[in-house]
Amino acid sequence: MIKAILFDLDDTLLDLNLTAFMGRYTLEQSRVLSRVLARPLPSCSIALAKAYLAIDAQDRMDGMTNERLLWKVLDEDLGSVSQNASLRSALDYLDQEGARNFRGGLVQARPREGNHEVIQTAKDMGLMVGLATNPCFSLAVDDVRLSWAELSRDLFVDVTHIGNSTRNKPSARYYLEFISRLGLTPEECIMVGNDARRDFCKPDIGLLTAYVGHGRPRRSIFEGNLSSLARHLPELVATLDAREAHLH
Repeated sequence: MIKAILFDLDDTLLDLNLTAFMGRYTLEQSRVLSRVLARPLPSCSIALAKAYLAIDAQDRMDGMTNERLLWKVLDEDLGSVSQNASLRSALDYLDQEGARNFRGGLVQARPREGNHEVIQTAKDMGLMVGLATNPCFSLAVDDVRLSWAELSRDLFVDVTHIGNSTRNKPSARYYLEFISRLGLTPEECIMVGNDARRDFCKPDIGLLTAYVGHGRPRRSIFEGNLSSLARHLPELVATLDAREAHLH
């Protein structure tokens, strides 16, 4: 039986130019590193880029959280910076306050139509609702982006972020970690996302994906927008539950 709906955030519940946001955010991170450590901006930018590439690597063999690995790479490239209290404080301030200024310009963040409706529909059906956003940002930055979507963290039973995940999407390990924290199996969940590459688990672990992006991925169980998903969710879940009952 389907027991949970897992939602992506960027370009699913929230409209925004993610490339532009990531560019602004990492540039400000690099500036903080440069200012606090008194190091050239280019060297800080290169070290940060290496760190993000490391946490995104799908062939990782380590057991570190994404946050721990990011700091490990920065330590290797910039010296022992992870224990610098002033640096951590400055980066925390960026996440909690500075990032709120990145909404405009090319980022153009705004709520995705139907986001409240589909979440409420899932809750009315008695389903758990989780936020399965790619965990390359802190929980504070997740909160900022949720506020732009006119949503809040308390709508979700759990939220993935850089500090509680050891892989990025589409890694099966990322999805299994999150689903296991909910006390569920992949077959009991539906993932809702817009990214045909990241929102479909690799390798396949039995997690079904409802696609709200552009195109018609072969593995999707639904294609459309959030408002349409809200209307069809009861029927979709009933069909999947009936199929599961028939198989058993």
